[in-house]
Amino acid sequence: MRILYATSEARPLIKTGGLADVSGALPVALRAIGLDCRLLLPGYPAVLAGVDAVKPVCTLNELPGGRVATLLEAAMPDNGVPLYILDAPELFQREGGPYQDVAGHDHPDNALRFAVFSKAAALLASSEFSKNAPLAWRPDILHCNDWQTGLAPAYLRLAGETTATVMTVHNLAYQGIFPPADLITVGLPPESFAVEGVEYYGNLSFLKAGLYYADRLTTVSPTYAEEIRQPALGMGMQGLLAARGDDLVGILNGIDSGEWNPSSDHHLPCKFSSRALIGKKHCKLKLQQDLNLEPSHDTPLFGIIARLAQQKGLDLILAVADGILHRGGQIALLGTGEKALEVAFRDLCAQHPGRVAAVIGYDEGLSHRIEAGSDLFLMPSRFEPCGLNQLYSLRYGTVPIVHATGGLQDTVEDGVTGFVFHEPTPHALWLAIERALHTYTDAKAWQRMMRAGMKRDFSWEKSAREYEALYQKLVG
Repeated sequence: MRILYATSEARPLIKTGGLADVSGALPVALRAIGLDCRLLLPGYPAVLAGVDAVKPVCTLNELPGGRVATLLEAAMPDNGVPLYILDAPELFQREGGPYQDVAGHDHPDNALRFAVFSKAAALLASSEFSKNAPLAWRPDILHCNDWQTGLAPAYLRLAGETTATVMTVHNLAYQGIFPPADLITVGLPPESFAVEGVEYYGNLSFLKAGLYYADRLTTVSPTYAEEIRQPALGMGMQGLLAARGDDLVGILNGIDSGEWNPSSDHHLPCKFSSRALIGKKHCKLKLQQDLNLEPSHDTPLFGIIARLAQQKGLDLILAVADGILHRGGQIALLGTGEKALEVAFRDLCAQHPGRVAAVIGYDEGLSHRIEAGSDLFLMPSRFEPCGLNQLYSLRYGTVPIVHATGGLQDTVEDGVTGFVFHEPTPHALWLAIERALHTYTDAKAWQRMMRAGMKRDFSWEKSAREYEALYQKLVG
C-alpha cells in the first residue's frame, strides 16, 4: 500500500512543534510494517540544505496563482524515508520560519504558499497527473496534516478524483483562516464557499476544507477526538466534527524509543534504566550543576519544557511556584514563547537563585537532560491534543503531573504512573503537587511509580498498526 504523507514540517529537517516530531517518526514506523510511505515537504532553505542527492523529477504547472514549481526527489537524512520536495523558491526560500518572517509576523502570502503546496499534493495523488507525469509512483492514500495541507482533499474531490484521503488534526486551534477574497487566490470555485464547504464564519478556512472533504479524519489521541466534538474545545468546528463522528478516530502519537531511551541517550552524562536507576541520580546532580541550582539528591526537582503560551498552563505554574519552593522544591524550565511569560519566569529565577533555573529558548540536548534529571514533570495544559513530553517523562522515570485533557488523560494513570488533576486551576494543580510530594517522601513507593512509567510502551509501532487498519478500510 502506497501512502503520500503531506506535511509542512518534519524533523530533523524543519521543526516548529510536535507536528514535525510526528511527521519525522510515523512514516518510518509505517515503512517498518511494510507500507510504502513517502513524505512531501515544501522546499524551505533548511530542507534543501539538509538532504543529499537531490534529483529533479518533473515540473508542476497547474498550481494556484499561475505558479510553477519543480518536484525534487531525495531521502530523509536520518532514516532514508523517500522524500519529495516542492521547490518553489519565490514561495518557500525566504528568511524566517515556515509560517512567519524574522520579526514573528505571518508571511502575508501564506494562503497562496500553502494552497500551492496542497495543490501539489493533490496532483501527485490524482489519476490524470499519473497518466502523463514522469513520476511512476502514485499513492493509494493521501495523508494530510493540519491546515497547511487542508486544501488538498478539496482540490481532489472538486476535480472528481477518487484517491482516498486522510486528514489529521494535530491542534484544532490552528485553522488557516484567510479572507474570503483568497478563494480566488487559491483557485477554488465560488460554490465551495459555503457552510458545506470551506466557509468558516465568513472567512476561508484551510482546516475546515480538509475536515469537510477528506474521507477519514484522525486526531492524535482518543480523548481529544471526543473533546473537539464539544463546544469547549471544538474551536467553532464542533458541529462539523460531531456530524462526521463516524469518520473521526483518535490515534495516540508514539515516541521515537530509540532517540528517547535513557539507557542509550548520548545527551546524558550517565545512562540508566528501570532496573538500574542509580544513573538518574547522577543526571540530576549534573543538571543542577549545569543550571546553577543547589546540588542535592533529596530536593524534589520539577522540570518544565514547554512553549510558553496560555494553552500550556504556565500561568498556573507561576501561581503555585512559591508553594513549590516553600516545600523545598526546585524548578528547571526550558521554553520560549509569549514575552510576558518569559519575563515572569526570568523574574522568578532572579528572585530565587539556586532554586529556579529558566532557560529561554530551545536546546535539544538540554531537553533530554531535563527529562532525565528531574524528579517530576509539570504539564498543566488547558488542552493538549496528545503531548509528547509526558511520554518522554514516563520513559525517563520522571513522574508527570498533568491536567486531565486530551492525550495527557490517555497516557498518565493517576497514582500509578503520575498525578492527574481535573480542573485547570492553581488550587487543583497544587493539590496534585501536594500528593506528589507526599509520595516522594516514600522512596519505595516513588521508585515503584517511576518503574511503572518506564515500563509503559509508547513506541510508534502500535500507532502505525492503527493507521494501517484505517488505510485498509479506505482502500479495501
